[in-house]
Amino acid sequence: MTHSDRRTKIHASNAVVGRRGFLSASAAGAAALASGAVPYFTSTGDAFANALSGDRPRIGCIGTGSMGMGDATAHAAFGDILAVCDVDSRRAEAAKNHDAIGKGKADAYGDYRKVLERQDIDVVSIVTTDPWHVKIAVEALQAGKHVFCQKPLSLTLEENQLARAAAQKFPTLQFFIGTQQRAQKDQFLRAVNMVHKGLLGDIQKVTVGINGSPTGGPFPVVAPPAELNWDMWLGQAPKVDYRQKRCHYEFRWWYEYSGGKFTDWGAHHVDIAQWALHEDAKGKGPITIDGTDVKHPVPYKDGYPTVDDCYNTAHDFAVNCTFPSGVEMIVTSRGDNGILFEGTKGRIFVNRQKITGTPIDEAWDKDAWTDADVIKLYKGKPFEGHKQNFYRCIREGGLPVSDVFSHVIAMNTCHLAAIAGRLGRTIRWDPVAEKIVGDEQAASFAARKPREGFEINRV
Repeated sequence: MTHSDRRTKIHASNAVVGRRGFLSASAAGAAALASGAVPYFTSTGDAFANALSGDRPRIGCIGTGSMGMGDATAHAAFGDILAVCDVDSRRAEAAKNHDAIGKGKADAYGDYRKVLERQDIDVVSIVTTDPWHVKIAVEALQAGKHVFCQKPLSLTLEENQLARAAAQKFPTLQFFIGTQQRAQKDQFLRAVNMVHKGLLGDIQKVTVGINGSPTGGPFPVVAPPAELNWDMWLGQAPKVDYRQKRCHYEFRWWYEYSGGKFTDWGAHHVDIAQWALHEDAKGKGPITIDGTDVKHPVPYKDGYPTVDDCYNTAHDFAVNCTFPSGVEMIVTSRGDNGILFEGTKGRIFVNRQKITGTPIDEAWDKDAWTDADVIKLYKGKPFEGHKQNFYRCIREGGLPVSDVFSHVIAMNTCHLAAIAGRLGRTIRWDPVAEKIVGDEQAASFAARKPREGFEINRV
């Protein structure tokens, strides 16, 4: 079948199913998929983009900064963007008038609730700062929307549990995480498969290189830009004066809004590492997290920075996470960005650009890296791009490759690394109970009290 024929076939199929069929399929999809009744679509990369306009899901994009614009452009290949939203009105207007996003027709809002209350929105893309992710995602699920949420999903350990509870409450709605490395077949999927197949022997050590946060400051207090709703941007975080370097992209380097590189890049590489180790299911995770070798750019007392005008997330660190099996995972700012798996038979290094090592040079997996292996990693779906998998799962049901359930397990580790590093000591974690044990002070970091009016719904 030619590419043109595939496009015609998919177009005709979607025309028959219709938009209601597209959406209702998500409710019945899991059962149908289990019975073998739902066929796979040919993976052309634009399966839904060729549907008739009435068949396409209707999308609202919440958060339209640089990453938000990129995600919105990608979503537009699969559906029609009816609404865009950002607390920075300049960004919202840019998305509205973008030729590939709002096309001058989408409605622009400054309050995400305006998007969620619309009955004509089927899918929301959440690309805000981290403190808003879980709150908006939970409310979107409650409003009956499928959710694409950028990583890292959560700000705290408690938020992981709240997000998972919401996903379990609404099982017919897709809750997809933007960990696109899970869609890199020739790098990360191949590495995970080699570990799963035991080709490296028993894994003894994993080194996760995520680089360190930048240092900077002191930064002056200035007036917020007229186009920015600073109070709304802060959301659940404490009310503070505006400093330009706290806002937009720079929020990552302040523990008030992020976990620094522990969550920013850890959400990617820790996720892949624990996936490979089969440490990505509920009840899994490290049992000790050693944060004694962590440096911050400002003085700390009891786990909190003593100044408020400088970046404060860790810039130099090596956190040792030990799993019940005895495997050690070092999360570090030192060395190359990527993941080094070391087993009793061999070792490989993988990042977004390459996968290297003797097992790769000698193709140890030549008989153990097949389409069936890829489909298994894709939870029964054919291999395709990140967002293609999201929209396929909306239509067919089933878990996406970047599911919320495995993501929260990786994020537990990321948050634990940050907590141990902030306190500068080893903490113990009960992965079954999902609690920090034997350390009341460390356990107090598991949740944060949000500002009044910005609480996260509990479902």
